[in-house]
Amino acid sequence: MGATQSYSEEKMADVKKMIDAKINSKKVVVYSKTYCPFCKKAKDVLKQYNIPEDIEIIEIEDNPDCSAIQDYLCQITGARSVPRVFINGKCIGGGDETVALQKSGKLKGMLGL
Repeated sequence: MGATQSYSEEKMADVKKMIDAKINSKKVVVYSKTYCPFCKKAKDVLKQYNIPEDIEIIEIEDNPDCSAIQDYLCQITGARSVPRVFINGKCIGGGDETVALQKSGKLKGMLGL
């Protein structure tokens, strides 16, 4: 993983506002990169629950603020890597954690199903 970059306070405030609004607007929000196998794993698990109106997947690799997004995700979740999966505003982790929650049967309950 590369070193974090320095961003203006204004840029980070905009990124923070955008991410906070997203994770509080949907039941499930996934910050992802299209080519990442762990992101694919998390998205494949979530697709099994047929909740298209309650999920938003945000692919960040082409976003000019990609590094700032990952820096803020690190601040709020403790990890800069993707995927970062949020359910009801709370980060549950990444791909492996999403799969583990599904296998344990806990994911369905977290989704309110």
